[in-house]
Amino acid sequence: MAVPDILAGLTEPLNHQLFHLGQDAVTWSELLGFATGAVCVWLCVRANVWNFPVGIANNLFFLVLFWSARLYADAALQIVYLLLAACGWYVWLRGGDRRSRRPVGHASRATLCVLAALLVPATWGLTVLLTRAGDSAPFWDALTTALSLAAQWLLNAKLIENWYFWIAADLVYIPLYFARGLDLTGIVYVLFLAMCLVGWRSWRRESRAAGPRAEVPGADRTVAA
Repeated sequence: MAVPDILAGLTEPLNHQLFHLGQDAVTWSELLGFATGAVCVWLCVRANVWNFPVGIANNLFFLVLFWSARLYADAALQIVYLLLAACGWYVWLRGGDRRSRRPVGHASRATLCVLAALLVPATWGLTVLLTRAGDSAPFWDALTTALSLAAQWLLNAKLIENWYFWIAADLVYIPLYFARGLDLTGIVYVLFLAMCLVGWRSWRRESRAAGPRAEVPGADRTVAA
C-alpha cells in the first residue's frame, strides 16, 4: 500500500463531518483543533509550560484540517510548530540561569529589526513557492506563515514581543479562514486575537512585578522569575 493511501486511511476519521456551521462542514480535526488551540493559547497567556504539549496536539489536528483545505503553507507550518514546540518546551524548563525555568523577558531592538527584515523575503519566497504548489491563497498564506514563525521563535524564548506578531497574524487569519469557509476556525482565531491581547497585558504585568530588567550579554533583556 502506498504511503499516501496509508496517510489517507489514518486521517479519514478526523475528516468525518460532524455538523454544519454556516458554510463550514465541521470535522473532528477542526473541532479538536478548536478545543486544543483555545486551551493552548490560554496556557500561553498564563505563561504555563503546558502550552507546549497541548500545542503539539493542536498542530496535529490542524495539519489534517489545513491540508484538506489546500492551505499548504499552514499545513506545513504545523510540522514546523511541532518541532519548535519541542524546543520551546525545553527552553522554558531549562533555559534560565543554571538550567532553571526561563523567566519572561523582552526582545532586543536588534532581534526585532532582524525579524521584521526577514518577513519581506520570507513572504515573497513562500508566495512564489505556494503559487506553484496551487495554494488557494498564496500571498496571505505566506504572510501569516512568516509572521507566525517569528511569533513562535519569540514565544520559545519567552519574550513578550511574541504577542505583537501573533496579533498581526491573527488579523490576517480571521478573514482568510472565513473566506475559505472554515467558519469555526475563523471564530477560533477571533478568540485567539482577544486572548493575545490579554496575554500581552498579563506578561507585561508579570515583567513589571519582577522588578528591574537585567541585561543578558549578547542576547535579549530578561526579568527575574
